[in-house]
Parts: sequence; C-alpha cells; structure tokens
Amino acid sequence: MSLPVVIVGGLHAEARRTTVARLLTDVPGSVALHHDLATAAAGTVVRTIRDAEGILSAGETPLVNDCACCALREDLVPELLRLADDPATRLAVVELWDSVEPKAMAEVVVAGGLTVTGVITAVDPALLLPYLGNGDDLADRGLAAAATDQRTVADTFARQLEYAPVLAVVDSPEADEEDRELLAQLHPTARRVLVRGGHPGDPAGASAQGAPRSPLVAAAFAGFDVEAAAAAQHPACALLPAEADAHGVTTFVWHRRRPFHPERLYAALEDLTCAAARSRGRFWLADKPDVLLHWDAAGGALCVESAGPWLASLPDAAWEMLPPVRRAAAAMDWHPEHGDCCQHLVFTSPGLDRDGLHELLESCLLTDAEYAAGRDAWKRLPPAFDTLLEV
Repeated sequence: MSLPVVIVGGLHAEARRTTVARLLTDVPGSVALHHDLATAAAGTVVRTIRDAEGILSAGETPLVNDCACCALREDLVPELLRLADDPATRLAVVELWDSVEPKAMAEVVVAGGLTVTGVITAVDPALLLPYLGNGDDLADRGLAAAATDQRTVADTFARQLEYAPVLAVVDSPEADEEDRELLAQLHPTARRVLVRGGHPGDPAGASAQGAPRSPLVAAAFAGFDVEAAAAAQHPACALLPAEADAHGVTTFVWHRRRPFHPERLYAALEDLTCAAARSRGRFWLADKPDVLLHWDAAGGALCVESAGPWLASLPDAAWEMLPPVRRAAAAMDWHPEHGDCCQHLVFTSPGLDRDGLHELLESCLLTDAEYAAGRDAWKRLPPAFDTLLEV
C-alpha cells in the first residue's frame, strides 16, 4: 500500500505548527517532512524530518536555478519515496514553508506517484483580516520563495485558504464572531476542524487500536483529488461563495450579462479593489468579448488576467477537447444570446458597502445605446486594459 501523504500549509506559522504537532501526536508512526526556505539567501534549503518526539534527521539541498521552491520540488518526492520504503511509517505530513502554496506541491507529489490523502491549510481566525489586508510584497517580509517572487502576503494567503478542502482552525482566544464568520464566508465549502495544542499522550482521539479518529486525523486520510481541486480554482468553473450577511460580515454576489465598458471599469478599479477584503470571479469587457477575464483581489491589490476564451466563442468541435467540468459549468450558466459570457464577481468583507458597490459596478456596464450598437462597435472601444493584461 502506498504511503498516505497529507499536506499542511499556511502563512499562519504557529497555527500550522500546532496542526502538524497534533497530527504527529494523534497518528502513531507519522512523520513530518519540512523544507525551511529561510536559508535560501545562503544558497541552500534545510530539510528536517521529525516525529512526535523530535527531530529524526536533518540535511540540506542546494538551490535549483536560484529558486528555493525548485529545490523543494526536486527534493520532496525522493524523500517521500524513501519514507514510503519504511513499513513503520503510517503517514507522511508535508509541512510547507510559510509562503509555499499547496496547489503546486500537491501536484508535484501526485506526479511523483505518491498518494495525497489530504490538503489542509492551518488558520488562526484572529489573523484572517490582518493577512487579507496586507498588501506587502512577500520579499519585503522575508517570505519570498525566489528572487523573482512578486506575490503579496494577501494574495498568497487567499490562495492557500481557498485551495484546501480542509481548514484546521486553531483555538484562538483573540478571535471573535466576526473573524469566524469571515472565515466561513471566504470558504463556505471547506471542512473546518478545530485544533487545540497538546502533547504526546493527550486523549485526542488517536486512531490506534481501533479508537475513533479525531476530526483532524479523519480529514488527513479523507482523500484528495488534484484535478478536481485545480478545477475548483479555475475562474471559468470555480464554485464562488453565495450571498451571506451575518456578524458584521457580508458577501455580495454581482451577476450580469451585459459587458463592461473598458474605460469606465478601468477608472473604477481602485475603488472596487479596496471595497472588500477579498473579491474574485470572472468578467468580460466589451472590447474583448471573446476573452474570459479573471478578477483576483486581496490586500488592496488586483490581479487581472486572461483565463482563455469563453466557450461561446469556440466552435462546437472544440468543446470535446475541454474537461467535462468546464463544459458543465458553462452549461449551467448559459444564456441564449451570450452563451457563458457574463459578469460574476463576489466581494466578501466586514463593513461592506453593498449598495455603493452595486451602484459603482452597474455604472461600469455598457449603456443601453452602447449595448445596442453591437459587437463590432464594442471592439472599437478604447482598449483600457491592454497595459494591465500586457496584450
């Protein structure tokens, strides 16, 4: 039987360490593999393997192409395969370094022929808003994974949070109802597992000798589908949060069929980006009616990029080349005139000005006269997004 591998990540380092320690305590025969990228500036990545009692081994691996994450990828699978050869190892816990994102690592592990049974992001709910609102570059915080790493704290944390089907939520006395509600609205489909710190021997529901598994252990062995997880993050078929309003936190869903006027939307980008702690979704511009555009904002910064064509712009024969989940998502949102072309943006934040946001978004759409002019006229509108999209 192949060695089960669970990936535990997250920028909340203390929460991550608490979660890993809990797994090591609760699963006899489990070991944690961790690559510390903090030493990358010196040209190496430090690898440690530990169990519930402490460090079992430590070593270094050199950087690959001056990239710490590349070194991690090169070293991770061989180490896991070595652990898999030891019949005493029941579970390998891959504890990711702070800014390493779980998507890439899960795909590396599966491509190496190993079985990922769970992906968990550890969260301290009291730190949610501070991290989502932090627009600092990772490099400025000493968290960059490579010299070319241009990610921010906020967008990295958002992806870590939203990719994982399981959130290990540490018992934080500083967290309040607003914090917990924000977590629930940001990732409503996630399985949330409460994690408390502890020591070996604590009665935490260990799975040995027929005892019931703790919720965290059950989540670690629940199974994980890499392809489904990737599809769930793709802007064309992501299952975005629904409308919600509780404990001072609001999720506003805005869905329209009419395209945006490129100049008016561009002029409103700063206000729209800063309107919510987190916003995401897909949208279309009148001057680029065949292009599905991805909206991804956190920490006061917005990333807009092309996610390929709308299915409505493709010939029927091309549909058979697309994944079934992509076709199903388009079919569920199909319009007789525009096909799957639409605006579907979701904004989540405490203190959200829902009415003001709605009014601003509506003002960016084509007017009745502009809409009636048709696609040929739309394509002649000023291409305000070309620089942002690097077209």
